[in-house]
Amino acid sequence: WALLGFAVYISGGAGTFCGMGLFAFMNGKNLWGWGDGRSIGLLFIAVGLCLTVMGVLLMRLFRNRGMY
Repeated sequence: WALLGFAVYISGGAGTFCGMGLFAFMNGKNLWGWGDGRSIGLLFIAVGLCLTVMGVLLMRLFRNRGMY
């Protein structure tokens, strides 16, 4: 179970850094018809940070419960 928490943590970090790249470099450009790259970047940053926090909480929960 701890590997699941670690995977959520890593995917959140990757999403955050991809969002920062989109926010910095795709300002005013259409991203595959989804909208402005900057707004999609902000979405990736927000969701990535939430996933990172959730991953840390899951890892701590599983470790404290002895479910690793």
